[in-house]
Amino acid sequence: MSTRNPPFTRGAFPVQRAIDTRWADNDAYGHVNNVVYYAYFDTAVNAYLIEQGVLGKHSGHGVIGLVVETQCNYFSAVSFPDRLTVGLRVAHIGKSSVRYELGVFRGDDNHASAQGHFVHVYVDEATRRPATHLPDALRNVLSALQRPVNSD
Repeated sequence: MSTRNPPFTRGAFPVQRAIDTRWADNDAYGHVNNVVYYAYFDTAVNAYLIEQGVLGKHSGHGVIGLVVETQCNYFSAVSFPDRLTVGLRVAHIGKSSVRYELGVFRGDDNHASAQGHFVHVYVDEATRRPATHLPDALRNVLSALQRPVNSD
């Protein structure tokens, strides 16, 4: 018996980013290769953090997020030239880490074609040691994306 979770729905994500597939995203089987989904995840998270002014050389925080864990489940294929929407939310904020959850939606589909998570551990930019805490500005931006209980 499978314990696989059903696909997320669009409404579960407070932030959504449009991403177009590229010809190079397809593999020999005619669909987007599995590793490309991780690039979509990374793009959605980091673009949002940059737009909010909490990531990048000019953020002034002195910390950077390193990906230490990632996972993806696939439900239906996407391929070039599909228009995708990547939904983003925050599942957990720790002392120096954040778990993001993401869903990849094809066209106008309401259920995710793929979904997963990744974990950033925030470290001191110079020493690469875990930060003692998340900067307040970063924590505030991330808190706004925390998913409510039973939001799926």
